Amino acid sequence: MVAVAIALIGFFAFLIMRMSAPQMTMLFSDLSMEDASAIIKDLERQNIPFQMRNDGGTILVPRDRVTRLRMKLAEGGLPKGGGVGYEIFDRSDTLGATSFVQNVNHLRALEGELARTIRALDRVQMARVHLVLPERQIFSRDRPEASASIVLKVRGALEPQQVRAIRHLTASAVNGLKPERVSVVDETGRLLADGARGDSSMGVSADERQTAYERRLREQVETILTSVVGPGRARVQLTADFNFNRVTQTSEKYDPEGRVMRSSQTREESSASANGQEGQVTVGNELPGGQRTGEGTQSPRDQSRKTEEVVNYEISRSTKTEVTEGGRVNRVSVAVLVDGNYTRGANGEPAYQPRDKEELDRISALVRTAIGFDQRRGDQVEVVNLRFAETPVTPLAEPPGLLGFLQFTKSDVMHWVEILVMGLLGLVVLFTVIRPLVRRILAPDGTNQAVAVADSDAPGIDAVPEVIKVTPNETAKMIDIAQVQGQVHAQSVQRVGELVQQNPGETVAIIRTWLHESAA
Repeated sequence: MVAVAIALIGFFAFLIMRMSAPQMTMLFSDLSMEDASAIIKDLERQNIPFQMRNDGGTILVPRDRVTRLRMKLAEGGLPKGGGVGYEIFDRSDTLGATSFVQNVNHLRALEGELARTIRALDRVQMARVHLVLPERQIFSRDRPEASASIVLKVRGALEPQQVRAIRHLTASAVNGLKPERVSVVDETGRLLADGARGDSSMGVSADERQTAYERRLREQVETILTSVVGPGRARVQLTADFNFNRVTQTSEKYDPEGRVMRSSQTREESSASANGQEGQVTVGNELPGGQRTGEGTQSPRDQSRKTEEVVNYEISRSTKTEVTEGGRVNRVSVAVLVDGNYTRGANGEPAYQPRDKEELDRISALVRTAIGFDQRRGDQVEVVNLRFAETPVTPLAEPPGLLGFLQFTKSDVMHWVEILVMGLLGLVVLFTVIRPLVRRILAPDGTNQAVAVADSDAPGIDAVPEVIKVTPNETAKMIDIAQVQGQVHAQSVQRVGELVQQNPGETVAIIRTWLHESAA
């Protein structure tokens, strides 16, 4: 009995402690060993109960204190994310550090701060950044370009624009780093961005660009068709033909009507000459004392005048250089398969009905508008109405239950289920163990209850039993005797009623005899 009593006390103590214990919820998850150690030390200093799971990566605290604890730990810079940031320069022992140590600490701090910033983005669980910042060599004109490598642990998958955002974020924070020099890899080893290629498309290959374009158009078409024919009632297949050739074209154009005078030069010349006889050299004229012929006569002169003008004109010219980047859409082809209508037949099963041509034409017009249909480039849109292999099942609207109104979370439901199970176990132990033990303890040992039954002499009626010996010393005996008497009286009354119904004449005679005896 002592052992059973100790076991019961321990069991009920466990129930009380379990039900009175505060409900634990998650404070932080996916913690590094350094952050978990620092957080646990702080919680122990504040005497706050906590639990650890997933090898210390997840810490649970009381639910009513989680918000205040997060604010308090954030004030102290926890969690740090497993990396070292600019707080590395807060130490006072860096006075005698060399320039090499300072440069290494600066690089570590920059990598840690970038990792924290990237980890703050959605879908990113963990980030690790490696920076390569080469220095210019002595007597060298060329300086190697900086590069970076990022390893990500993500929830699900990252979109291409999210990867580009991470590359731009990293390049903007590091001096001399270009976005195309940043490589991004996920935890599975899949290359999300190639930093060695250095192309202008920011690491997005031609196939990825084509796939993204097709997926975007297909989602637009499916959204419109879902609103018209219902969910799961249409299938869309879209193919886009891209031209990824990069073309550079230079052209020059001359306008003959657009003349502009650039310079003008005018030159004039005039000359005069005498007759052919004047000024002739003869022997007579050269001899001394000789007689000159024609002396003293005036001969006519020849005069000439020359004007020369040079005008330079500038002809207008236009030079045009066109650069056509790769990724032009040559043609878009869309195939749409639409299911028909279903009605309930005479036997209660769904009956298929094809859609009419007018409705298909309207659907085709919607698809053309959604994809930007261009007939000149050869786009094709085909809408076909065929019955699907599986008949769609219309989901039944479930009536909102208690959980829908109260909006219980999973943790709340599990908490109440745990309380209910503990309560049921307590009731089972109470009725199957405690109650029999209490009755056995209160029951007296070695007491005999003598009950005598006397038969009545009345004809046709059974004698009513009565108790002829009762020991009124103990309360337990009185309770047992009262229970026995009550059962006997109830059986006697039931028996008398049956006899009265079976022998009404004799019953009336007996009652008359009792009346006469009372009157006498």
